[in-house]
Amino acid sequence: MAPRLTDIARELYSVPLPEFVSARNARAAGTSDPELAAQIRTLKKPSVAAWIVNVFAQERASQLEEALHLAGELREAQEDLDARALAQLGRDRRALTNRLAEAAAELAETRGERVTASTRGAVQQTIAAAFFDPAAAAAVASGRLLRELEPSGDYEGDPEPLVGGGPPEASEVAAAPRDEVKARRERREAERALRAAEQSRERAVRDAASADRSLRAATLRVKELDRRERELDAELVAVRRDATRARASLEEAQAEQESRARAVDDAEEAVAHARRGVEDRPAD
Repeated sequence: MAPRLTDIARELYSVPLPEFVSARNARAAGTSDPELAAQIRTLKKPSVAAWIVNVFAQERASQLEEALHLAGELREAQEDLDARALAQLGRDRRALTNRLAEAAAELAETRGERVTASTRGAVQQTIAAAFFDPAAAAAVASGRLLRELEPSGDYEGDPEPLVGGGPPEASEVAAAPRDEVKARRERREAERALRAAEQSRERAVRDAASADRSLRAATLRVKELDRRERELDAELVAVRRDATRARASLEEAQAEQESRARAVDDAEEAVAHARRGVEDRPAD
């Protein structure tokens, strides 16, 4: 089976950079198909950062694929996260990007490439872009990347080719199968439903506890008032008894007062009568 342009491009984009042009031209010269040979000659030399990513994508394909799968899951999941979880997601993503970029740089150094700090930063930015943009992820996973990428870029409709040898094929894109994506989405929905149910349960438990406290307080209040009512009933009986006795005493006192008042009137009358008797007799 004749080699395809994409396969040839993958091979060429992982050869040492100083040898790229000569390797490309030699491959084109050794190709019997004139059209394919012409296409090979049009392959552009990748940037240093892109070459490092290509080498990593080809030699550490499983590691990169796993990271890009995770990045896809994080992109889908982040819309359901709160501020704290999003902050943690950002830290986790940066840590993973740093680890992959460091591994890619070390791999390039074992291939004889000198990796400067700026190149290392470009590799890191390119991997970060793959985490944020599906088109960038496909380009990185293809192993045929032409230039470094920026995390803030939108590469879906980028007019400038990201890869050499044609657009990435479906098999090159580190994406989970549709059924797996659907299963993860359904699981997230089930987890959201579970969280909502747990939150509802917690609210119901709190409300029930509050109702229990209110019931206990109301019960104690009723018992206290019942006790106080009994005390007041007993006190009322005693007051009524005392009031009856007081009214009887009042009536006796009123009768005694009237009697004493009449006695005073009689005494006053007797004094007045005696005084008149004295006044009516002549003096000696």
